Amino acid sequence: MKTVDIIQRAGRNLRRAKMRTFLTSVAIAIGGFAIMASLMVGEGARQYVDRIIKSNLDPNALMIAKDKRVTSAQVNGGGEDGLTEYNPNSMTRNGRDYETLTTKDIEVLRKRNDIKQVEPSYQVQPKYITFSQSKKKKYVGQVMMRDNTLQMEVAAGKSVASGDALANGEAIIPEIYAEKLGKSAQEMVGSKLNLVVTQQPQQASAATIQQVYATKGDAGVQELLKGKTLSKPFTIVAVAKKSPDQISSPSSVYINAHDAKNLSEFSTVGTSAHRKYFYVLATVKHGTPEEVRDRLNGSGYHAATAQDIQGVIFTFINILQGIVLGFGLLALVVSVFGIINTMYISVLERTQQIGLMKALGASRRDIGRLFRYEAAWVGFLGGAFGVLSAWGIGTLINPSISKSLGLGDNSLLIFQPGVGATVVLALVLVAIVAGWLPSRKAAKLDPVEALRTE
Repeated sequence: MKTVDIIQRAGRNLRRAKMRTFLTSVAIAIGGFAIMASLMVGEGARQYVDRIIKSNLDPNALMIAKDKRVTSAQVNGGGEDGLTEYNPNSMTRNGRDYETLTTKDIEVLRKRNDIKQVEPSYQVQPKYITFSQSKKKKYVGQVMMRDNTLQMEVAAGKSVASGDALANGEAIIPEIYAEKLGKSAQEMVGSKLNLVVTQQPQQASAATIQQVYATKGDAGVQELLKGKTLSKPFTIVAVAKKSPDQISSPSSVYINAHDAKNLSEFSTVGTSAHRKYFYVLATVKHGTPEEVRDRLNGSGYHAATAQDIQGVIFTFINILQGIVLGFGLLALVVSVFGIINTMYISVLERTQQIGLMKALGASRRDIGRLFRYEAAWVGFLGGAFGVLSAWGIGTLINPSISKSLGLGDNSLLIFQPGVGATVVLALVLVAIVAGWLPSRKAAKLDPVEALRTE
């Protein structure tokens, strides 16, 4: 028999048992739907994360630290706990002691010819913040040095794209600050804010204290020993808002590196944190980020690239995708046994028909192929239905998912025709394998005995 004839006959046989064919195909479809849905989620999440990384991280940027746990916390989302030896060049952060970079380290890094734009992460901890839009109140908030390699979505004010730097005395506030003050983003642009930082009381020698006492009395000594306060005015030039392509919602006041350095050094004079930094940001000048990272790791520092951060996020996505994929494979295993059972029943019901076909000249190979093609048809119908269902449902619910998760115009479920076709083909092959034993039984039937069967 010709292959085309066998395929057509297999299709006719399945049409005669519509309900059985439908139910068996549905079992395949459930597995195909789960598999395709997991692949769609994985692809959508990867594309979304890729956009976030490209929007928020310069691919040539490096985070460099003295303590490996600093970069590990950024890449892996955690650090090492446990008892650590005291180090005079360390600082405490989130309950952990980290070795820090010093001004000597900064000089060493700035002299390297494979990186540029080396800038420490200045820690600014204001005592309070005041706004000209709310003169009578004082607020507590975070202040961060702006990383010029990142872009920010603004609700009002000047553009803050990647590469745009703030001038001295300029600041960006988050939209939630404007809402807290009861003002619109546009009203806040051009207004003033003051960052007030304090300096711890400085130690003075007995001779100095006596000299001040002799000239200025008790008031002079108290002035000498009490901490100083610095109020630095800033002009709000932009109000940042949450964008679907940002890693997190802006929640800090952003200032430039020069102002951050001055405020940080003023507030840390006389403390163990003076001119010590958890990490520095730099840009690759020569070579690839991975090559520069490896060279830094071999010279007493620890560096992380944007690709390192991206890789860890993708690993998390792959784990979640694998869990969903596992449920799809489980459903597929169940459907395999359904196909085997259905094909065995079909062989038993058509024993006389098989005997007649053999008596008319059909070979064992033709009989086996007939039942394998029937299984292939079941796999194709179930696979196509499952994949198309995943595509259709994904298209319908994508807007709702994007809205609920705040993804903007980004879609979480992304259908790839090539991947869909591959899934259908794989399910056809699975069905053929599942139908192999029943087809082998049908091919081995003795035609005389088959014709005698009632």
